[in-house]
Amino acid sequence: MSSSPARPERARPLRARITAPPAPRRRWLRRGRLDLVFIADVLIAVIAFVLTNKALTAANASNGGHHNPVEIIGVSFVLCAPLILRNRFPLTAWLASAAAVLVVGRFIITPHSIGTAAYLPAGVIVYGLCLYAVSVRCATWVVVTAGVVTAVGAIVINSPTSAAAIVLAAVLLLFGIFIRSRRRGREQLEVAERRHEGERALLEERQRIARELHDVVAHHMSVIAIQAEAAPYKTADPPPELVESFAEIRASALSGLNELRRVLGVLRSDTPDTAPQPGLDDLPGLLESARNGGVTVTSAVSGTPRPLPRGVDLSAYRIVQEALSNAMRHAPGSAVQVKLYYGEAALVWNRALEIDPTTDAAYVIGVQALERQGKYAEALKEAEKGVAIVGRTPFALSALGYALASAGKRAEAVKIANELEATWKDHYFPPTALALLYAGIGDADRAFAWLDIAYEQRDPQLIWFGVEPQFAPLHKDRRWPELIARLKVVEPK
Repeated sequence: MSSSPARPERARPLRARITAPPAPRRRWLRRGRLDLVFIADVLIAVIAFVLTNKALTAANASNGGHHNPVEIIGVSFVLCAPLILRNRFPLTAWLASAAAVLVVGRFIITPHSIGTAAYLPAGVIVYGLCLYAVSVRCATWVVVTAGVVTAVGAIVINSPTSAAAIVLAAVLLLFGIFIRSRRRGREQLEVAERRHEGERALLEERQRIARELHDVVAHHMSVIAIQAEAAPYKTADPPPELVESFAEIRASALSGLNELRRVLGVLRSDTPDTAPQPGLDDLPGLLESARNGGVTVTSAVSGTPRPLPRGVDLSAYRIVQEALSNAMRHAPGSAVQVKLYYGEAALVWNRALEIDPTTDAAYVIGVQALERQGKYAEALKEAEKGVAIVGRTPFALSALGYALASAGKRAEAVKIANELEATWKDHYFPPTALALLYAGIGDADRAFAWLDIAYEQRDPQLIWFGVEPQFAPLHKDRRWPELIARLKVVEPK
């Protein structure tokens, strides 16, 4: 039995919004699990510590020995140690280096106090490397802030040399931004290439399926149509009912063959010239065809008919078509009632609650319906009522969490999300529901983390991923088109 995927780390979202993960190392920069860049940082930090301690000890002795050995060792350590954190925590490393340079240069070893240099070389080298790491991996506002802090710090420590320090920092920042833009362009190109390869593999698989369907199904459908057309001529003076039945069989076979050819056209081409999809407007013809097949069909429409989204219209038609097909196959000659009801989601939800008031899914539908109408306070009351009646079930809690987030009570919604995460391994429910909740909270990183888990678990609810309006807050994230391409779902036009 496969183990469940680990929960997303709670500390990850804030860090991911500020600091990007390190770029994959080239082969010559790795030896198995060893990161040669990190090893180089450690070696540079150790060498800089030894040289700085030695140089400061000599300079201190030649200038009256105002600083004791422990103070010299401490200064050398705080100036060089931040370099070890640069690879994993660039922002933390820069903050530590900036604080060390400022405190040492302003209060402990001031410029020109025990030497001719305004800054200690080790501090400049470590600070420059940490500043470069920030410019490559941190958010734009962090990079700008680092530049401003560097300029102000240079003026505070030693105003006469501040211009040179600012120019050097600007060069490092610009170089880092240039490297980041190149990496981002390369990553986007790799994503586009992977998407193209996936689309090409999908098209090839579609073409293979189309060939197999054409070779097998289309052949048999053609034989049925031909035999149905020729059958009345095998009997002298066939009854009119028999001739009409064979004509219906032939018409159904030809209709199925045309539908099959349309589907094959969709499979063979990425942008096929497709015929209009059937919908509820074509329902009378479908009912008449069922009547000709020997089924007694009655229909009724309630509510106010209105235009439906294309996907909903097609789905409703296919549901009726499948139901009539099952009736003709398993209960020939039976009476079938087709009832079509046009109503609001809230009305459907009320009817579901009238049937079973302990249905948590009905409360989820009702809360969503009220939220889409902008009735956030009513949605929250209904969600709280649902939890009180059905208990703290995962679906009822997810509806409550989303309602809290929509009503502006983000802290309470986060508590609900944490409770669901804590019970997810023991009481499984679709990961997409948690992703939806985090999208409502505004935590895009956790939302995408749970969508990744949903993808790994093959969550059936992902079929609605591209058209679910509650995922709208994620649409502007750069990870959205990548996930759409990976899931191979279609976004609404």
